[in-house]
Amino acid sequence: MLHRLGLATIWVVAPAILPARGIISDTWLPEYAETLYDFVVAGANAGAVVANRLSENPEWYVLLIEAGPTHEGVFDTRVPGLLAKLQGSRYDWNYTTVPQTGFNNRSIKFPRGHILGGCSSIDGLFYTRGSSSDYDRWAEVTGDSGWSWKNILPYFLKNEKWTKPADGHDPVGEYDPTYHSTKGVTYVSSYNSPQVIDSKVIAASRELGGEFTYNTDINDGEELGIGWSHSTIGNGERSSAATSYLTPKVLSRQNLHVLTDHQVTHVLRTSSRGGMPSYRTIRFTPRKTPDDPYVEINVKKEIILSAGVVGTTQILLQSGIGNATELSELGIKPVVDLPSVGKNMSEQAIFFSTYNLGIPGTIEAATPEMQTEWLNEWNTTKTGPLTSIGVNLIGWLRIPDNSSVWEEYQDPASGKNTPHIEIGFDGGSFQTTPRSTIANAIIPLQPESRGSITLRSSDPFDHPNIDFGFFNSKLDLITIREGVRQIHRLYSAPAFAEYNLSLPESFPPLDDDNALEEYIRNNADHAAHPVGTAAMSPRDADWGVVDPDLLLKTVSGLRIVDASVMPFIPAGHTQAPVYAIAERAADIIKEAWEWYG
Repeated sequence: MLHRLGLATIWVVAPAILPARGIISDTWLPEYAETLYDFVVAGANAGAVVANRLSENPEWYVLLIEAGPTHEGVFDTRVPGLLAKLQGSRYDWNYTTVPQTGFNNRSIKFPRGHILGGCSSIDGLFYTRGSSSDYDRWAEVTGDSGWSWKNILPYFLKNEKWTKPADGHDPVGEYDPTYHSTKGVTYVSSYNSPQVIDSKVIAASRELGGEFTYNTDINDGEELGIGWSHSTIGNGERSSAATSYLTPKVLSRQNLHVLTDHQVTHVLRTSSRGGMPSYRTIRFTPRKTPDDPYVEINVKKEIILSAGVVGTTQILLQSGIGNATELSELGIKPVVDLPSVGKNMSEQAIFFSTYNLGIPGTIEAATPEMQTEWLNEWNTTKTGPLTSIGVNLIGWLRIPDNSSVWEEYQDPASGKNTPHIEIGFDGGSFQTTPRSTIANAIIPLQPESRGSITLRSSDPFDHPNIDFGFFNSKLDLITIREGVRQIHRLYSAPAFAEYNLSLPESFPPLDDDNALEEYIRNNADHAAHPVGTAAMSPRDADWGVVDPDLLLKTVSGLRIVDASVMPFIPAGHTQAPVYAIAERAADIIKEAWEWYG
């Protein structure tokens, strides 16, 4: 049946229940059109997890739709050390923020994965869970104890497949096996290629103790101190949602279809069910040419949006779900007035400081010859520097309780075991000779600032306004400032004395608050961990977007499973928490529908 909507051609598919076969395609095939799906999942990061778990039930037909291309055959997605080549490529949505007031009106690039696996296929591969208090706060805020650390930990373990590092070293003492699993699906390992700086950071940690005390496992819920980084790398290769949840065995399921290169643009009201509006119609298109048709299909049970903080928010708003006044101003008919959609966005800023080594005989950045050598090593043995994320050790620090900062601001951390600051140490040299510089990444982990995502227009292919609201609260700026000083204290340890470290001449004096803060404003960036635009809240709350079971408020048939549902950002990177959310969501969905058959 063919319909016209404005200038767009829309195919409305009236499907029949026919046998399906497990396939992946960038084309809307007859096998797809002839299948009545129980679940349609939009977005293949968290969505890959959900599609995998739901299709474990052979009676349920599942369609997974990804806007980007397949990851298969994309060499750079396999090599951890080549991640920079993916960002800014066709595998990236290539977003740009609106000018950030807190960054002195600079706009910044914002990479997001536009490929099967989503951001897990192009991200920095860090595997960090956050503190136990982060999840206990989720449980308290939502009124659902299932989001507590005690109850979410099994889902971290269900996802994780701990494996030995690529270089073959024994990771004993670099993690606590009690808090890890070897039976999951996504590879996780300790550092894969040593750097010269590693031994000095560990030595300084032991010399200074206190806030720099060595932490055996940064993922046991008690992050504070300095410990070895963990990453989603196995056998020297990236382990993504695509490689771990969409394996050939999974794709052979007769009831799972994967459609790439098709963008979901709208979810539509189908009818009413149980007195609530039912949203079980989804619209998508390949959009390869302006004349490509839209396709609309109905879903038996649920539509699950897993398109990420930007994608999920944009789909909701384009569908008329959001702030009614703002939507009307763009000519979009409001159908569900949920003012919180697109609001409450929380993102971590990031700032890099660099120290120069004042000794002879150092090396500079990797030469083309070295890079060729590293790539040859990776191709031959899956070992070497290209198995590394560049940061082998991470510091998780708090601003001291007796700091004068707390005379003006309230502590934004979820608990006393939650760090305010993350520091990544990048020595840059995988040789026996140190590099001429040490780079340090400083992240305010629990930002007070809030931003938003709003539409530019009613065109679903027009990138939205992305405003992180950086430094709307000056506390986030102050937190970075204090992190800069904490690094300097660490480098004052005897272990670093022989390096004769110094900051560049252009770097402001560390005791000059105003100059240091202005320098940070002019040089900070984003950490690529936004959350919260479709936040969870209690079932009876008049704020938030989804209930604790991740169902969209006031309607039936529509659930959200991605980082947008987090009410607060965890103290770390968001890859591992997204996996845990998706694993729990799959169990929630199964429990809700299995008794229906």
